[in-house]
Amino acid sequence: MERNSGTDRSSARGRAVLVAGVLGLVLAVGGCGASSDVSGGNEKAADGKAAPREGFADGPDGAGADEGGAASSARERADGKPSGSKAAPKPGTAATHVIRTASLSVEVRSVPKAVAAARAVAEGAGGLVATENTERLDDTYETSHLVLRVPQDRFQEVLRELAGSGKLLSRTSNAKDVTDQVVDVESRTATQRASVARVRELMDRAEKISDVVALEGELSSRQSDLESLLAQQSSLKDRTSLATITVDLTPPDAPDADGREEDPGFLDALGGGWDAFVTMLRWIAVAFGAAFPFLLTAALLALLVRRVLRARRAARGTVPAVTAPATGKDGASAH
Repeated sequence: MERNSGTDRSSARGRAVLVAGVLGLVLAVGGCGASSDVSGGNEKAADGKAAPREGFADGPDGAGADEGGAASSARERADGKPSGSKAAPKPGTAATHVIRTASLSVEVRSVPKAVAAARAVAEGAGGLVATENTERLDDTYETSHLVLRVPQDRFQEVLRELAGSGKLLSRTSNAKDVTDQVVDVESRTATQRASVARVRELMDRAEKISDVVALEGELSSRQSDLESLLAQQSSLKDRTSLATITVDLTPPDAPDADGREEDPGFLDALGGGWDAFVTMLRWIAVAFGAAFPFLLTAALLALLVRRVLRARRAARGTVPAVTAPATGKDGASAH
């Protein structure tokens, strides 16, 4: 009996140890699963918190991003600023808008021919002559001022052709990046169009006259702002699509802008003296031509007076010669 009881106790202990081991194993497996679930849940929660931020930076992909974008849009509209944050543009998606200008001063032999050549170059490149001003300084010198508008992709080519048309005196070029300004104006234009559309919808739904009058004033104000933005957009489009080139064409030895020439030399002095001599002869000829009728009249009068005086003198000399013999006869007869 004692042996049976000892055997029962040892088997009971073995079963207890086995049950305890199984329970420990089950608890260990359950604990690992719970810890993995907790860590997985924490990671998902962290991802869920970070996802709206990423969506706010890259684009509104989730509800959190939509709420954040809507809140920021509401705040910016309340401040009078366009809605939407500036995200980093992806490569190849955002076009660059640049305003290019250049100024050339070229010395040419024939200004009219150079003007015709510059016009042909601009029109051949798909551009136009915006302004042309030709001025004649004197009988010899003539200058011309041109403003050309050419496409952006032909800008450098047109510059090379114009610079090679004569002796290049000066050249300046400038490029201004207005991409941010173009994007801002486009965004504001889209926002303003949506605002005008909303006011028009409210006007269609309005039933009271006071509401209609108030909405008409608001619509007029927003429509004016929209037209101003459209004008800015059109101006930017024109300046970014066509480059501006200013060309000054002058002949050799032309006076400066102040009308001053270079210091004269011997040949210049000789030429100036000859011009003065010829000018003097011209003025003398003009004066003689003007006085010739008077001189001719005076000469005729002088000749006539001279003849009259000669006739009188001749008449006085013949009168004593005739009367002298008569006196002698009378005297003889008197004797």
